[in-house]
Amino acid sequence: MTDFVIAPSILAADFARLGEEVTAVLAAGADMIHFDVMDNHYVPNLTVGPMVAKALRNFGITAPIDVHLMVEPVDEMISQFAAVGVDYITFHPEASRHVDRSLQLIKDAGCKAGLVLNPGTEVDSIKTLLPQLDMLLLMSVNPGFGGQKFIPYVVDKVRQARAAIDATGKAIRLQVDGGVTADNIANIAAAGADTFVAGSAIFGKANYALAIAALREQLAQSQLKGC
Repeated sequence: MTDFVIAPSILAADFARLGEEVTAVLAAGADMIHFDVMDNHYVPNLTVGPMVAKALRNFGITAPIDVHLMVEPVDEMISQFAAVGVDYITFHPEASRHVDRSLQLIKDAGCKAGLVLNPGTEVDSIKTLLPQLDMLLLMSVNPGFGGQKFIPYVVDKVRQARAAIDATGKAIRLQVDGGVTADNIANIAAAGADTFVAGSAIFGKANYALAIAALREQLAQSQLKGC
């Protein structure tokens, strides 16, 4: 059985009660907390920085924190987020002048490293870097805003990425972010994804436990069908 990970994005949470929101979503069955970090430069929006991650750690959140950097340049933000105790740091290769150096910076700081591919970026573009990764994130919307609809052709990219990851023989997580819901998560899993970012599909619901259970039910059904 695949080890599926559900990572709610705090972008859709109530920031006036963020510590309580994160506590509640973890109690409801989430595995990891996802940070969408936007800089109003690489993407047309501005969200959160390392102080928010530090505040959650100080609040008592011990679950893994997964930081998706939509910033340019990336190296300074890598260092700042690593210093406050996050677990995964992923970034877009085009946002770094020296991608290999940025990956090593993440690893040297004791975090797990990953790359992020926008919908229009081919999997082949980072094949030589795959063995260095702990996670590959495929965007299934164009980055910059929450609440967008899933782009269907990304399912084919998930299949390509899964084949490329399997060819390395390494345990690299394959994450999908953008428009993931109970209606499409089974197809995304069937294509080979194992880690799922969901914002409004969880934080937008009245009952977080029911929302996460609905996602897990669809994942279980995909496996029962031999997907």
